[in-house]
Amino acid sequence: MGVIAKRSSMTFFSDGEDHYSHRVRIVLAEKAVTVDIIDVDSFNKPDELADVNPYNELPALVDRDLVLYEPNVMMEYLDERFPHPPLLPVYPVARAESRLYMYRIQRDWAKLVDLILSSKDKAAVAQAQKELREGLVSVSPIFEEKPYFMSDDFTIVDCCLAPILWRLPSLGVEIPKEQARALYKYMDLVFARESFQESLSEAEQEMRLD
Repeated sequence: MGVIAKRSSMTFFSDGEDHYSHRVRIVLAEKAVTVDIIDVDSFNKPDELADVNPYNELPALVDRDLVLYEPNVMMEYLDERFPHPPLLPVYPVARAESRLYMYRIQRDWAKLVDLILSSKDKAAVAQAQKELREGLVSVSPIFEEKPYFMSDDFTIVDCCLAPILWRLPSLGVEIPKEQARALYKYMDLVFARESFQESLSEAEQEMRLD
């Protein structure tokens, strides 16, 4: 991705370890938005966050008088506010399909990530790790058809999936390479993007250090 002129200024309250915050940071980087990213400790939230978000949750995006506190809403807002490069298809049917993929990523995989990170039940965590591993292996063949998730172009769907894939080692989920070569090729492609590298917090960079 070439260098794009910075275009706006806004504030993003972000958790540097959270995959939901990460997906929004990828969009911000992809759009080359000038943004003040405030890295918040989820266990020590500033009073300012409660002032702008009635749920006092992360992430939260503030753009002038507008405050958004649902990650997918933030991503779609950014895509409409800064239309280039587009991250959602132009046509209604294709846009609906992209939203459905986002929903399935949330339902099938993101919830497993949340369980792995939050549960103290070792059996439940092990089961979630198994389901996540098997689910990702099963979807690997789709990347043999197109370079990105069901698309020739990088989209908002990839912004949802990439943070999960980046976290696999820290989640204790190992994907057998011989069963998922296309998935590994996809990960290499996405992780090498300039926008993805720019989106990484310090904590996320450390997740992949050997």
